[in-house]
This record gives sequence, structure tokens and C-alpha cells, in this order.
Amino acid sequence: MDHAHGSPLDPPNPADRPGRLAVGLVGVGRAGSVLAAALARAGHRTVALSAVSSASRRRAAERLPGAPIVPPDAVVAAADLALLAVPDDALEPLVTGLAEVGAFRPGQLVVHISGAHGLDVLQPATRAGALPLALHPIMTFTGRDEDESRLAGVHWGVTTVPELRPVGEALVVEMGGEPLWVENSQRPLYHAALVVAANHLVTLINDAVDLLRAAGVERPGAALAPLAGAALDNALRSGDAALTGPVSRGDAGTVANHLDALRGRQPSAVAGYLAMARRTADRAIAAGRLDPASAENLLDVLGDHSAAT
Repeated sequence: MDHAHGSPLDPPNPADRPGRLAVGLVGVGRAGSVLAAALARAGHRTVALSAVSSASRRRAAERLPGAPIVPPDAVVAAADLALLAVPDDALEPLVTGLAEVGAFRPGQLVVHISGAHGLDVLQPATRAGALPLALHPIMTFTGRDEDESRLAGVHWGVTTVPELRPVGEALVVEMGGEPLWVENSQRPLYHAALVVAANHLVTLINDAVDLLRAAGVERPGAALAPLAGAALDNALRSGDAALTGPVSRGDAGTVANHLDALRGRQPSAVAGYLAMARRTADRAIAAGRLDPASAENLLDVLGDHSAAT
């Protein structure tokens, strides 16, 4: 039997699927390199890259070997799908500059992966006839090898014009993700939610680690891990019913002691504690978990310490 073209029992080659695209990547950062590699696994061809820093060139060699490194306008000119994976503030000038040199063409897919931006930032490409897509993976990337495995099952914020919605959702599914439709007008609110959930959470945990370390606790991260993991799981399962602790009980004396200790040992943490205690009280009151009399005493303590700050 001639095996030159593979046995009927061999798994299908993703590159043999219909509609495979020539992908050009502008910005070989932590996220862009992972997503371009995911598209390559789905059978799309990475035909060109734009990478400036030594770290970007290293990622290109590791994750997208063989793709030539060329200027951004040449990347876009070579691509059926131009993947723009640059920092939020760099996206608008990049798109504007590429449009000014005529890099975009009618029918070309132009995808950015910024959570903060929707379709407005792609208007120069759209005016040139390109097809705009904002596809944002709801995941943080660290630059380590496990980034690629983390894409499996991740939700993506998909924003585009209605007729391109099936295209955007299909690309997300090909990369192993779950599409989540986000209206263009709701993009800033969507992104604010993700910043609270990820970036602010990192700040809260690191503040807690610093406070435990100041209290003389060795390996504070190991001590916090079970508690923080359980709290996150409970919050996602039960909402405000997961609230516990002195604020939700209206224990004003304990909160006052906390603030006194912070002011004496870690004054930089006072403002954050006050803000989160007030927000926790608001949610506890609205959920009926904090009665008005207890709330009044607690809010008095928070107000006194806020004035002192």
C-alpha cells in the first residue's frame, strides 16, 4: 500500500482543512506568540512576524520556527489574517500607521487581542476594506511554557460586526476556547471587570502576603493558598452568600483593631483596607447579611479612620 499520502487510519492533518489562512503576527509578546501558535496547531500558516526585542525574537524561534521576521507593514501585506498583538496604548498608532502606508486590503481579516479596545481602534483598517475582529482571551499570560496549555477551555471576549460573528467564534473554537459575545459599546465595562478579577486580586493577595510576613509568618504564600482558593471558589459558586469575616458580621471592634495595627506597622495598606471594607459592607448590607444597627457602628469606625488617614 502506498503510504505517501497517509493511511486512512491516520488522524487528519489540521492543515488539510478548508479555509486555512496565512497568518501574520505583529508583536511576538507573551500573548501573541501563544495565540499564533494555537492558530498554527489549527492548521493555519504563520507566514510572517514582526519582532523587535531579543525576548520577542526568542519566542518567535521557540514557538513559531521558520516564519520570517519582517517590518509590520510587510507582515500585514503577506497575511490573510493579520494578528495585532501589541500593548493597548500602541494599538491605535499601529493601525493608523499601517493604514497610511496602504498595508490593509479588502477582505483581509484584521484581529486585535486587546481587552480594553473594541472595533473603534480598527476603523482605519475597516475603511480600507479589511474585516475587523476583537478577540480577547480571558487569561493572563506569564511567558512560561504552561501558557499554551492554559488556553484550553478559556472564554474569549468576541466583538465584531454581526456578519463576522460566526468567523470570530469559529477562530476562538479552533484555538480551543469558548466564545463570549461582547457588544462593542460594552467593551470598557467588560475589561474593567477582568481587571478587578485578575490584576486587583494579585494586588490583594500580595498585600496579604506582605502583612503576614510583617507578622513574622514564614512561607506566607503557603499559608494563604488554601484560604484564598476556598474563598475564590465560594465566591464564584455562591456570590455574596460566601461573605464571612468581621465586616459581614458587623464586628466594628475587630475592624478598628486591624486599622490600628496597619497604621502602626504597614501604613501603606490602610487605604486599601478601608476601601475594601466599605465595599464589603455595601455588599453585605445589600445582601441582607449585615443588619442596619451593626452596619452603623462599623461605618462609624471606617469613617473615623478614613478622616484620620
